[in-house]
Amino acid sequence: MPRILVVDDTEANRQILSLRLTRAGFEVETASNGAEAVSVAASNPPALIVMDMDMPVMNGLEATRALKSNPDTAAIPVISLTANSDADIREKCLAAGCSDFEPKPLEFPRLLEKIKALLSKTK
Repeated sequence: MPRILVVDDTEANRQILSLRLTRAGFEVETASNGAEAVSVAASNPPALIVMDMDMPVMNGLEATRALKSNPDTAAIPVISLTANSDADIREKCLAAGCSDFEPKPLEFPRLLEKIKALLSKTK
């Protein structure tokens, strides 16, 4: 069962996404900001990270750059989540090293397909 790290500063978002991913057959770990995500991923690398971009302490772009600069975590796929409606936010996420992008509010079936597609590439 692949382990997914869900990173979001809003507890309700973490809980809802964790529950849905668990029901879909994944093991889930959570982090409440980018710095925590980098630490968790370095100590116990997940199969994939679903990360909010707008968080305190360290935002998702900074966290993704940190993960991608570390040889131990560089290969972990990251799906960025954001409610930011800037036209260039998708490009910023991909430039930071994210593997894919999902706008908020989430469409869980579409997110699940992206997760499955990325995990099938890393097997």
